[in-house]
Amino acid sequence: HESLLEEAVEMTKAPEFKGYIHDVGGPTANFRHPSCEKQLKHGVCKNRQCLFPTPCRNLDGDHSDYIELLRKLRSLKKVKKVFVRSGIRFDYCMMDSDSKFLRELIRHHISGQLKVAPEHVSDNVLARMGKPKHEVYKKFAAEYERINKEEKKNQFMVPYFMSSHPGSTLKEAVKLAEFIRDTGYMPEQVQDFYPTPSTMSTVMYYTGVDPISGEAVYVAKSPHEKALQRALIQYSNPDNYELVKEALQKAGRTDLIGFGKECLIRPRQLAKEKKTGNKNTSKKSIAGNVNRKTQNSKKRKGRP
Repeated sequence: HESLLEEAVEMTKAPEFKGYIHDVGGPTANFRHPSCEKQLKHGVCKNRQCLFPTPCRNLDGDHSDYIELLRKLRSLKKVKKVFVRSGIRFDYCMMDSDSKFLRELIRHHISGQLKVAPEHVSDNVLARMGKPKHEVYKKFAAEYERINKEEKKNQFMVPYFMSSHPGSTLKEAVKLAEFIRDTGYMPEQVQDFYPTPSTMSTVMYYTGVDPISGEAVYVAKSPHEKALQRALIQYSNPDNYELVKEALQKAGRTDLIGFGKECLIRPRQLAKEKKTGNKNTSKKSIAGNVNRKTQNSKKRKGRP
């Protein structure tokens, strides 16, 4: 705390400081408490994770240290607001039984939007990522909305999604697109999976095998298929129309091409004809009548 407070005080001395500390921590800023008592004595577990596939029974989801730090920072002279912009780990946040931290965050530290990274909605893909099931994110989103209403705040949540992660076929990509459709949120940014050293996902990408289970894992590697999966997440972008259409056809989901509320895109040619058909017909009819009148007039003028 002392180090962070010292840095914050130095910031307040700068002539360009306007009273706002724009970010405290990173995307896992709420990981400030030891996982459990065993970690302090024996270190982290070698054969399991704290939160995946389900939270360890020994995990202590204590946010009190982070809450205390944020309170100290916002009590400094010249500081008007302290924001947490990089995001939080929502699954760990849900370990807080009384939602005290989430309420504190909503009340004081969100600048209109909270960033979270559910990454995907398919439990099969999430398992390959080492992420909790989609149901956990849905519960967090509901709790976030509930507390915002209680606090009379009009604040939103910005979820980040990833395309083409090992395990994601076009079927899973379509499922993600349907979730985006149902929530009404259209992401401006999409992270396409890119292999990085020393990660399990990269092992799967290059080998096509889950190194833990030994199971075969589907991997989208061709630039075109990766483009198809990415386009599905941003299906409302007109530039992605042909890619989305192709993806739905290959996935056997042409039921999502139409005029219904559940459809992702409309049949472009049919939509165009439906919109302009009557006008075009009228123009053709008028043009035809004019041409016939002109021809008849010329014939009459040529007669004796």
